[in-house]
Amino acid sequence: MQRDDGAALVEFAMVLSLLVLITFGIIGFGRAYNAQLTLTHATREGVRVLAITGDANAATQATRDAAPTLDPGLLSITTGACSPGLPTELTASYPFELDIPFWGTRSLNLDSTAVMRCSG
Repeated sequence: MQRDDGAALVEFAMVLSLLVLITFGIIGFGRAYNAQLTLTHATREGVRVLAITGDANAATQATRDAAPTLDPGLLSITTGACSPGLPTELTASYPFELDIPFWGTRSLNLDSTAVMRCSG
């Protein structure tokens, strides 16, 4: 009778490292997706305020307030002009660090643009 305990342990170590990589990859991409959804929601809130009030500063603040889980210091927001009856847009971008063990760190730039007609 031959024992294969050592071979099974080596195979388990190889499979375990792959499973850990996949698990942390799912977690990392889930965090990035959550940040993208938050950014998209924040730009919609900001352009809504811009379309209603025409105030770029209020729109910028509304965008920052709508993204409480993102670092407001890293959030970059640009607004367009708001003329009654014409569309205006608000664009926000956010740098995101994707850190996955055994894979390394990747920098992602998350962007979102929302457009709405100004009611002026």
